[in-house]
Amino acid sequence: MADSKEAGAEAPPAGAAARGGLSLLSQGESEEPSAQGSALFLGGNEVKSRAVVKYSSAPPRTAFARLEEKTDLKLPPANWLRESAKLGPAGTTILGNSRKSKPFSSFGMAYDFIDSVGNDVDVVSDSENIKKLLKIPYSKSHVSMAVHRIGRTLLLDELDIQELFMRSSQTGDWTWLKEFYQRLIDQKWQRKKKSKEHWYQKAILSKFLYYSINGDGAAQPVPSATEQQESSSSDQTNDSDGASWPAPFEMPSSVSEDPSASSQGLKNDFVRNILWTFEDIHMLVGSNMPIFGGGRYPAVSLRLRDNNKPINVLTGIDYWLDNLICNVPELVMCFHVNGIVQKYEMIKTEEIPNLENSNFSTKVIKDIAQNILSFLKSNCTKEGHTYWLFKASGSDIVKLYDLTTLCEETEDKYQNPFTMPVAILLYKVACNMMMKKNQNKKHYGTVRTLLLNCVKLLDKSRHPQIIASANYMLSELFQLDEPKKEESSESPLNENSDESYSEEEEEMPDSDENGSYSTSSDPSDDNKAVAIIKSVGELSVPEKYKSIHQIRPSCAFPVCHDTEERCRLVLSYVLEGLKSVDSSIKKESDLPAADPNTPIPLKYEDESTRGGPEGLEKQMALFLDKMGSLQKGNYSSQSGMIPGSWQHKMKLQLILKSSKAYYVLSDAAMSLQKYGRALRYIKLALQSHDTYCCLCTNMLSEVLLFLSQYLTLCGDIQLMLAQNASNRAAHLEEFNYQTKEDQEILHSLHRESSCQGFAWATDLSTDLESQLSVSCKCYEAANEILQFSDLKSQNPEHYVQVLKRMGNIRNEIGVFYMNQAAALQSERLVSKTVSTAEQQLWKKSFSCFEKGIHNFESIDDATNAALLLCNTGRLMRICAQAHCGAGDEFKREFSPEEGLYYNKAVDYYLKALRSLGTRDIHPAVWDSVNWELSTTYFTMATLQQDYAPLSRKAQEQIEKEVSEAMMKSLKYCDVDSVSARQPLCQYRAATIHHRLASMYHSCLRNQVGDEQLRKQHRVLADLHYSKAGKLFQLLKDAPCELLRVQLERVAFAEFQMTSQNSNVGKLKTLSGALDIMVRTKHAFQLIRKELVEEFEQPKSEETPPAADSSPSLNREEVTKLLSIFESRLSFLLLQSIKLLSSTKKKTSILDEDIVLKTNKQVYSQLLRATANKNASLLERVDLLIHLLDQLARGGGSSAVVQ
Repeated sequence: MADSKEAGAEAPPAGAAARGGLSLLSQGESEEPSAQGSALFLGGNEVKSRAVVKYSSAPPRTAFARLEEKTDLKLPPANWLRESAKLGPAGTTILGNSRKSKPFSSFGMAYDFIDSVGNDVDVVSDSENIKKLLKIPYSKSHVSMAVHRIGRTLLLDELDIQELFMRSSQTGDWTWLKEFYQRLIDQKWQRKKKSKEHWYQKAILSKFLYYSINGDGAAQPVPSATEQQESSSSDQTNDSDGASWPAPFEMPSSVSEDPSASSQGLKNDFVRNILWTFEDIHMLVGSNMPIFGGGRYPAVSLRLRDNNKPINVLTGIDYWLDNLICNVPELVMCFHVNGIVQKYEMIKTEEIPNLENSNFSTKVIKDIAQNILSFLKSNCTKEGHTYWLFKASGSDIVKLYDLTTLCEETEDKYQNPFTMPVAILLYKVACNMMMKKNQNKKHYGTVRTLLLNCVKLLDKSRHPQIIASANYMLSELFQLDEPKKEESSESPLNENSDESYSEEEEEMPDSDENGSYSTSSDPSDDNKAVAIIKSVGELSVPEKYKSIHQIRPSCAFPVCHDTEERCRLVLSYVLEGLKSVDSSIKKESDLPAADPNTPIPLKYEDESTRGGPEGLEKQMALFLDKMGSLQKGNYSSQSGMIPGSWQHKMKLQLILKSSKAYYVLSDAAMSLQKYGRALRYIKLALQSHDTYCCLCTNMLSEVLLFLSQYLTLCGDIQLMLAQNASNRAAHLEEFNYQTKEDQEILHSLHRESSCQGFAWATDLSTDLESQLSVSCKCYEAANEILQFSDLKSQNPEHYVQVLKRMGNIRNEIGVFYMNQAAALQSERLVSKTVSTAEQQLWKKSFSCFEKGIHNFESIDDATNAALLLCNTGRLMRICAQAHCGAGDEFKREFSPEEGLYYNKAVDYYLKALRSLGTRDIHPAVWDSVNWELSTTYFTMATLQQDYAPLSRKAQEQIEKEVSEAMMKSLKYCDVDSVSARQPLCQYRAATIHHRLASMYHSCLRNQVGDEQLRKQHRVLADLHYSKAGKLFQLLKDAPCELLRVQLERVAFAEFQMTSQNSNVGKLKTLSGALDIMVRTKHAFQLIRKELVEEFEQPKSEETPPAADSSPSLNREEVTKLLSIFESRLSFLLLQSIKLLSSTKKKTSILDEDIVLKTNKQVYSQLLRATANKNASLLERVDLLIHLLDQLARGGGSSAVVQ
C-alpha cells in the first residue's frame, strides 16, 4: 500500500527501530518529485506542493476492491477488525483514519526526525491539525491547539479542552486553566457528548475500508443489537484512548539511551511521516490516510460519501489537502444511500477545488497557510513556553495565549504537562546541532538558547541528569583551545543565529502597518491574550500577516572579549553541572567521613617532605607510582559514585572541562606576567585532574597528554617565579586569592579525592633553589607521562617542547650552583684549599649541565647543546681558578690541576663548536664560543707565562707551551669581523702579540749559543712587536699599551745595537729606533686628548660622564712611561749625534748634516724641558709632540724605512 513517493522514503532516524515490526523503506527518489506532479496547476493559479515520505510503516500497496452495487455497508465483512497479511501489523491504524492523534504526537515525530527540528522545518504536526488550521476561515467549528517553538520550528498539537478538563476534575491538574477558560471564554462549560450519528458514520466507514481490501469476503448477517452496542463502545474506547493524555512525564533513566522516550507515551505512531513543502512552507506531517492501488494511477485515496448529502467546501479542502500531503494523484469516491453502495466516481486531485458545491481557490488556501504561520512565528517567540491557539465555536476571533505565563501567575509551573516533553526536545535538538561538527559553530547562538531554555524549564531536584548534561554542553560551546591571535573569533557566531529567539529580549507589539493584530483591550479577555486575529476573514488576504518579526537577529552568541571572560563562563556552567551531579548522589553529609586508618594532616610539615630537592624526589616517586596504577585502571571515589553510572560519566566530563578552563586561564595569566595568579589557576587545573584520575577507570591517552601539558606550564610558572623574586609579595597575594566559584568547584572535587596528588608542584616557595627544583621536577614528570602509551611518538611537537624546557631548566640550575661555587671561592682566602662544599656544588652543576646537554642532543638542538657545553667549559674554568697554587704569590706556580681543568674547558668549547658545525647555524653563539675558547687559551698561556712551573718543566718547554696556547688563542680571536666585540678581539690579539714579542725578547737576552735559534727569536720578536703596535694603533682607548710596546721595541733595538761593531750598522739601528719613537706621536695625541678632557671636566659643572666614555687615564702610569720615553729619546739622540759627528769628519753628506742639525736642536730642547721639574703632564706631552714633529720633518728617522 505504499505510493510512488513512499518508494522514495529516507532512511529512518535513530529510534525509529523502536517501533517493532514496522517495515522501513530505503532511500530512493526522495530528492526528486515524481512524474505525477508535485506541482499542480489549478484553474490558472499555481500552487507548488512537494511531498517526500521520510518514513512509512505501510505494507506494499494492494488494489482496492470495487464493491458491487447494493452492497450493504451496515453488515460487517468477514475480516472486520482482524489482522491480515495484506494489511501488515499496522493495519488497524491504517483503516482507523478517524482516530484522533495523541496530544504529544508532534513531539514523537520531532524526536524521530531531530535533524529537521529547529532549523529546516517550519511546522511539525498531525495532518489533521494542519487541515483544521487551513479551514479556519471556512469553518465555524472551534480550534484549540498547543503551540511550542523550538528554534525556528513550531510544534502544533491538538489541545482537547474536553479531555483536558475531564482529566482535571479527576486529578486536580490544569484547574487553573479550567477556571481561566470558564471565567473568560465559556462560563457554562460542560462536556459535550458525541451523537449516535457520529458513531454510525465511523462504523460504516470502517466496514467499507475493510470490504475494499477484501475482494472475496462475503458479507455476514447483521449483528444483534448487543453486538452492535459492543462494537460501538469498542470504537468509543479506542477513540478515548487515542486522545488520552500520557502519565506525568518523568525523566528517562538515561537521556542518551532512550531517545524516543516511547515509554512515556511520546511515540510517533503515524503510518507515514512526510516532509511536505507547500509553497515556501516546510512541514513535517504525520498522516494515517489509507492509500490503495488501482485506477488510472499507482495510488488513490478512497472516500465514502452519503449520496443525499452534497460535498461541501470543507470536505473538498479536506480531500485536496490529504492528497497533496500524501502526494496521491487521484481520489476515488464511493457514494451510498443509508449504507447501500450506489456508485463510484474517480476525480483527479487537481480537479477537487473545482467540484460542484465545493469550489475553492487554492491561492487563498496558500495565503491562509502563509498568514497563519507568520502570525504564529511572530507571536510564539519564547522557547519553552506553551502557547494556546484558540477559536471558540461559531466565533470569528482567533486568540493566542501564553499558558506558561498564565500558569506561573497562578500555581507551580511544573503542573504544565508539556513542560517535560518541551525541555527534552530542546535538549535533543541542541544535542543534535552540537554533533554536526562541520556546521555547529554557526549554530552556537541557537544551541545556547535551546539549552538555557531547557534548564529554565526543569526542576533541579527532579531532573539533575538533564541539567548537568545541558550545562556541560553549554560549557562545550566555548572554545578554550583557540589560538590567542583569534581572541575575537566569537563574533562571527552571531551572523547565523537569526533562527532562534531569545527569552531575554523585550516583547515588541507584533503588528504590521495596517494594525492587523494587536493586544486590543476592548473585550475583557483580550488583555490576557498574546495576540488576536480580529476576523478569520483577514487570513485570506495575501500577506496580511507577513510580519517583520518572522526572523529576529536575537539569541546572539555572547562575544567574549578576552580569554578570562570565556573561561569564567565555562566554569560557571561546569559548577552548575557539578552541583546537579552532587545533589543526585545520596549521602549523609557533603563530605565523606574520615577514614580511621588515615592520619589527619597537620599544618606542620617536615622539611624533608617539602621544599628541598630530596623531599621532591620522594614525592615524584609517589607520583610516578600513581601514574602507573592509573594505567591499570584503579578507581577510588570517596562519594560512593558507581562506576559507569550517569553521575560518574558526567562528573568525569565536567571535571575534565574545568581542568582545561583553569589551564587556559593559567596560560593567559602567564602571558600577562601575573605569575602568582597563573600558579593558582594551574594548581586548580591539577587538582581537577587529580580528582579525574581518582574517578577514571580507563585513562585515555588524550587526558594523559593534558596532564603533561599542565605540568609543563606549571614548570614554566615556577621558573618565572624564580626569576622574578623581587616581586614575590605581589605574586603571593595573587596566589592566595580565590573566588567563590573556585571554592565551590574545589568543594565538589573534595567530595571525590583529597586533591593533593600534585601539591609538590604547585606550592609557592620562597627559596630559589626549591623553585628551580620544582620546575625541573614538573618537566621531568611531564616527560615521564609522555613515555606512557607511546604518547611521545603521537605528539612529537609537545615532546620536543618538554625536552627543550628540561634542558633549559637544567642549565638554569647548573648556572645557579656554578654561581654559588664561584661566590664561595671569592669569599675564601687564596691560601686555603678547595672546600668540600665547593666540590659538591661543582658536581651538582656538572650533573645538571650533562643532563641538559643530553636533552638537547636527543632532539637535535645543536645551538642549545652548544650553549650548555659552553657553560660546562666555564664551570671547568671556575674549577681551575679554585685550584690556583697555595702559598705566597711570589712562590706561586701554575699547578697541574689548573692545567687539567683548563684543558677540560678547552675540550668542552671545542665540542660546542663541533655541535654547531658552522658559523651559519647561529653566528652569535658561534662567535661567543670562539671568544670563550680564545679566552681560555689566553688565560692558560698568561698564567704559565706569569707563574711558570719551573720546578716541573724546563724553560724551553714552558715557552713552547705558552707560544702554542697564545697562537691558538689568536686563532679563535676574530679581529676582522665587524661587531660589538671587535675592539675586544683587537685588544686581545694586540696583547697576545705583545706578550709573545716580550717572551722572545727575553729569550734573546738570556740565551747563549745556538745562533740559528737566536736569529729566529729576533725575527719573531720583531714580527710580534710590529703586529702589536699596528693593532694597538687601531684602538682609541689603549695609548699606554701602545707607548709601552713602542718603548719595548726601542729597547729591543738598543739591545741589538750592543752586539753591533760597525758605526754604519749602529747608525742604521739608531735611525730605526728614532723612527719608532716618532711613530709614538699617535699615542701621545690620544693621551693629550684625554688630559684636555679631564682638565675641562670640572668646568662643565660636574656633568656626569657619558655612558660610552672610555675609562679615565691612569696618570701615574702615564707619568712613569713619559719619564722612560724622555730618557730613551735623550739617549738615542745623544748616540745619534755622536755617531753622525764622527762620520762627518770622514765624509760630508748634505742629508746627514740636516739630520745632525735637527737632532742637536731636539736634544737641546729636550734637555732644557727635562731640567724643568715644575712642568705639568700636559705641557710635557705637548712638548714631546712638538719634538717628534721636528724629528719627522728634519729627517731624523729617514735613514730607516720599515
